Amino acid sequence: MSSVFASRSLNVIDDLSISERRYFFTKVKELKDAIVANDEKVLDSFRINDPDFGIYEVFLEDSTRTKESFRNAANFHHVKVSELISSSSSINKGESYADTFNMLSGYHNSIFIVRSKVEGLTKWLSEECTEYAERNNLPYRPAFINAGDGKHEHPTQELLDEFTFLEDIGMDFSSIHVALVGDLYHGRTVHSKADGLRIFDHVKVDLIAPEELMMPESYIEKMKENGFEVSIYSSIEEYLKTAQDPAKLWYFTRPQLERMGERILQKQDILREAITFRKDFLPYLKEGTRFYHPLPRHKEHPTIPTWLDKTPLNGWERQAINGMYCRIVLLSLVGGKIGDDYVPVPGDHETDRRTEEYIIQVEPSKDKKNKNYSEGVRPISDGIVIDHICKGDDPGAIRNHMRLISSILGLDDGRGGEWVSRGSDGQYKGIIFRPGARPLERKDLKRLAAVAPHCTLNIIRDGRVAEKYRTHMPPRIYNFDDLCCQNDACISNPINGEGVPASFYRTPDGHFACAYCGRFHTFKEIWKKRS
Repeated sequence: MSSVFASRSLNVIDDLSISERRYFFTKVKELKDAIVANDEKVLDSFRINDPDFGIYEVFLEDSTRTKESFRNAANFHHVKVSELISSSSSINKGESYADTFNMLSGYHNSIFIVRSKVEGLTKWLSEECTEYAERNNLPYRPAFINAGDGKHEHPTQELLDEFTFLEDIGMDFSSIHVALVGDLYHGRTVHSKADGLRIFDHVKVDLIAPEELMMPESYIEKMKENGFEVSIYSSIEEYLKTAQDPAKLWYFTRPQLERMGERILQKQDILREAITFRKDFLPYLKEGTRFYHPLPRHKEHPTIPTWLDKTPLNGWERQAINGMYCRIVLLSLVGGKIGDDYVPVPGDHETDRRTEEYIIQVEPSKDKKNKNYSEGVRPISDGIVIDHICKGDDPGAIRNHMRLISSILGLDDGRGGEWVSRGSDGQYKGIIFRPGARPLERKDLKRLAAVAPHCTLNIIRDGRVAEKYRTHMPPRIYNFDDLCCQNDACISNPINGEGVPASFYRTPDGHFACAYCGRFHTFKEIWKKRS
């Protein structure tokens, strides 16, 4: 039986299901026990052991720990290990990422480990290079491992963090209570925990950071959607003095204040103090408390001071060592060496929702006279009326969005107009009317649902509503040339010049998340800016 992990890419932590990750951790423990016992037979069972098997490190952003951890993990496997020197690469001369990695894929490289400031890069490359491999009949599908992409995610760091947590709670998946401390705004390692901690049946998370460094609302919302209990505190001092049940697991991150401009730098001392552990906090800690940190610590302003290194609180050193063990196992799984004993769990991955209907045709009212839509004072004989646009918004916002709708649907030419009306419930709504026969295809209805969900489309013939449709938020939006992720760091943003078509999926709270970088957007924000 072949492994379900072979040639799989890991772009975000949720690319591995909960049951797959739980299996992964059992294999990491098995490997670590074998390393401690120097059991060569077990170690060989993990090794790919093929000098023609290519693993390629491509670090387009500086790294020491992740890079060297992966290099040593790759060397464990007795395979061909290569490195792209980004400073001399054609990427810096304007070559596209797709061209570079397609070329390297053709040189018998099966796994790429990529770090970049460009968010969503490995997801795009996994799609592009798979098609390249199929076009050119390569005997393998290249896999991509995200070693950190901008402020987005760091899934392999999340794996080693979770494994270290598990070691300290007896490999028990029933519950976890963890405090996340530091720069939660920029820290991709804590962003990965919004989905990563789902391996535990019950999750309690305490977020400790001043407002300027607090985790972005989209990640907090995702935690709540995942059923986590989330509490927020502005400083360690406030947390220890007011929290009724402080966590025993504390995860610190380094403040990246240099990314936040002069205004933040002027108050950096206050911000650092809020998230730096002090000796007078020690009496407030529970027995058995452990501290963790993805490293490196700031040498002048460490949130975990060095005087804690020789105390029982130190979990970060073992955490760093675990990084190589976790990456050895990950490469072994993706390389197809292990994993054939894993039994997939039904419903491991979410069902594809692309077939969900979001354009509903309804019967026009027959028990009373159809609503009389008018162009000025004259009734429309033939045409379209789009009603209930942005219901509940203020009139100015509705007018602005109606202009966008008109542009996106190609309704700017010819006669017609827009109204803002107020219903009996006191809420405002927008109405767009266009007289004249105007054929609408399925793709037009899809665009309407994307730009104006929850509206009603009325097609008027001979003065009556002949067809009526209600729109809902599509589960996915893609294949439209005028879509655009608004995150400049995203691989799909036009500023990066890769020509990656934007794609979005609906979130449970009614946003559209970019399929590459995960940035949340409203339905008003997913379109290219118009002059």
